[in-house]
Amino acid sequence: MLIIVDENIAYGKEAFSRFGDVILMHGREITNEILKDADALIIRSITNVNEKLLNGTSVRFVGTATIGTDHVDVEYLEQNNIGFASAPGCNSWAVTEYVLSALVYLSNRFHFSLSEKSIGVIGVGNIGSKVAATAEALGLKVIKNDPPKQREGGSGFVGLDETLTADIITLHVPLNMDGEDKTHHLIDEQTLAKVKPGAILINSSRGAVVDNTALLNKLQNDDKLITVLDVWESEPEINLDLLSNVELGTPHVAGYTLEGKVNGTIMIYESICRQININPTWKPDMPKADNELIDLDGLTNKETILKKIFDQIYPIDRDDKMLKRLLDESEISVEKYFDKLRKNYPLRRELCNYTAVNYSPEIEPLLKSLRMKLI
Repeated sequence: MLIIVDENIAYGKEAFSRFGDVILMHGREITNEILKDADALIIRSITNVNEKLLNGTSVRFVGTATIGTDHVDVEYLEQNNIGFASAPGCNSWAVTEYVLSALVYLSNRFHFSLSEKSIGVIGVGNIGSKVAATAEALGLKVIKNDPPKQREGGSGFVGLDETLTADIITLHVPLNMDGEDKTHHLIDEQTLAKVKPGAILINSSRGAVVDNTALLNKLQNDDKLITVLDVWESEPEINLDLLSNVELGTPHVAGYTLEGKVNGTIMIYESICRQININPTWKPDMPKADNELIDLDGLTNKETILKKIFDQIYPIDRDDKMLKRLLDESEISVEKYFDKLRKNYPLRRELCNYTAVNYSPEIEPLLKSLRMKLI
């Protein structure tokens, strides 16, 4: 069995070599010719899987170690009896913590209390539900929008227009190009006009969920919208004018924790095991996190506590500064630099790896909601 694996998949060689020979490759360099004799293809979001890529190859299984599937022509796979698996929810905590780090940074940057704000969560699936729960633990008023779940009988959901009245708007939807639940350019010129002055917009879902041209026009003509973008239209050739106008810009790394990546690998590994009817036996040997003790010094202010935690674990402005080097280095290839940042990204560790010490009893529920260990 020959398996082509994106070189950025965590433990890709270790996991999939149990099924046969593994060739690791950059995701953008996987071609039809390379796949001629391959039996399986394991990718991430930068590889577009369709008839052009697979026609005439021997590939019988495709796995994407990502939550999204908009880069895969699932209908083509079904029509050609090619097995398929994705990894829904694999990095849901990673993205949740990314959003939280962004909010902590912004609350300190603009001197506001999170507990005084409302947050509109658009898309309440694996990620959005965790963002909503964490926000509630922080004392924010949570407004939830998810038309598919609402149609299924879910309660507590409101329409998009009401969600856009929130102080903070965060997007956690798949990219649907058409249909009843179309999300392509869900946030466009018309919806942006409904957002209140001084609001915060966070997109860590898919770049094209937000009309980047409309967003840039708004930011250039209205500096009151605070924007955090991790995903961009036309990646990796992102719009540098847009990058220069956002408060925080990162290179599609919201889900880039070691745990998130490993979870994706495990889910695809187990899917192959089911397909060929063998028992899964591989388990990753995960390293301990560095500096795993976080001394909270008896602090009681939630913003101060969160700043101390994220300053030690994941200061999001570090990623923003790295990406914005593009604005000062005219000779750098935008596409190559963006991909390089992603490929060489020092994987974060999730909060569940860290232990809080010297914390006040009243903030114990908050720490537990973050999955931190307590001693």
